[in-house]
Amino acid sequence: MLAEQITKDMTIAMKDQDKFKLSVLRMLKSAIQMEKINKKHDLSDEETISVIKKQVKMRKDSIEEFKKYNRDEEINNLNQEIACLSVYLPEEISESELDKIIEKVFVSEKPESMKDMGRIIKEIGKITAGRADMSLVSKKVKEKLN
Repeated sequence: MLAEQITKDMTIAMKDQDKFKLSVLRMLKSAIQMEKINKKHDLSDEETISVIKKQVKMRKDSIEEFKKYNRDEEINNLNQEIACLSVYLPEEISESELDKIIEKVFVSEKPESMKDMGRIIKEIGKITAGRADMSLVSKKVKEKLN
């Protein structure tokens, strides 16, 4: 399981005295623990991946804020954290592959207006199983519907 792998990697980081990686993994571990408490059960790998994606998204949002104020050191730090977290994420689908999936869903679902956008995105989400950037999916579906 993914959560066990993260714990093992924390132990390795402790032994290697890699303070940066250890702190990132501790933050991740606590986020996973919080989600576990909220859901009242051990998390599946999919749920753990969802937590990791939220952590990456939070850091990307922070990067956007820091760019406004030219805080290069913080941006570099956050990029390193994202790299550290991305190790645990499945490989993302390429944009061309994503376009094919969107096209296939449009053919099968036959959306008629923007009202169908939620249904389309949900269907794409099932197919991509967390391997696609859903904000990009949303943007592409919106363009296609218009």
